Amino acid sequence: GASEEVAPPIQQCFMVPKKEINVVSDMAKWKRSQAYADYMGFILTLNEGVRGKKLTCEYKVSEPIEKLVALLNTLDRWIDETPPVDQPSRFGNKAFRTWYAKLDQEAEKLVSAVIPKHLADAAPEVAVYLKESVGNSTRIDYGTGHEAAFAAFLCCLCKIGVLRVDDQMAIVFKVFNRYLEVMRKLQKTYRMEPAGSQGVWGLDDFQFLPFIWGSSQLIDHPSLEPRHFVDEKVVNENHKDFMFLECILFITEMKTGPFAEHSNQLWNISAVPSWSKVNQGLIRMYKAECLEKFPVIQHFKFGSLLPIQPVTS
Repeated sequence: GASEEVAPPIQQCFMVPKKEINVVSDMAKWKRSQAYADYMGFILTLNEGVRGKKLTCEYKVSEPIEKLVALLNTLDRWIDETPPVDQPSRFGNKAFRTWYAKLDQEAEKLVSAVIPKHLADAAPEVAVYLKESVGNSTRIDYGTGHEAAFAAFLCCLCKIGVLRVDDQMAIVFKVFNRYLEVMRKLQKTYRMEPAGSQGVWGLDDFQFLPFIWGSSQLIDHPSLEPRHFVDEKVVNENHKDFMFLECILFITEMKTGPFAEHSNQLWNISAVPSWSKVNQGLIRMYKAECLEKFPVIQHFKFGSLLPIQPVTS
């Protein structure tokens, strides 16, 4: 089976010297790259893995998953240790830079604690994605490009064999869900600006992936239909089971006014007849609005694990 695959020896994984981690300059090249194929393959594999499953269901939790949760708990603790500072502007609290500097300094060590000794050489490259996944410390903003970096971080851990095929549900429900909680806390605490936001035309100011995976969770649900997620009572009763509804709850906590006005795209989605249609539509939208938009993807990093070279197979 696929889960028996042995990770290739580390030399094969790391043909590219560290200094040669590159960023996107050419969109056509990016869409043809091994990195794009691997990234999208990873997103879609997890999409299938969580289909019809609740956040609260039973699933295997491996040691690397536990270690990733511990890593995210550390980031959370640092937020508590770095309270926002008094400043004239309401948004973009400068204390975020202090918090980020700590991550910048400790990232390789944090990643080394997650991966086995024989893969230690991978830590610097994998840590790049972790540092990119929490927002920009200059602009004090956060958006779907940062979220993509976290998914790429997890994808790299799969490629080197730290995470395996049977970790799929735990990757989304335990690790990615914990990541979302920490990001929401960052956004609230430091009043981060949305990066590359399309305002009312975008799906959400900060996230996209939990809407994809969250809609997959709801496929074939016996009673919850897309039209129900705009109902406050339904959200309050079911958000602990479904990532999609957690996102809706966070939006309604953060924004005032009618839902149809502040989240017009989501309001439109509530009229789609089935969750499988919602899911397919969101995957298309993710490719078009996030992965194929230069401002979002221009900071995406390539190395030996997610190479810019064209797809071979």
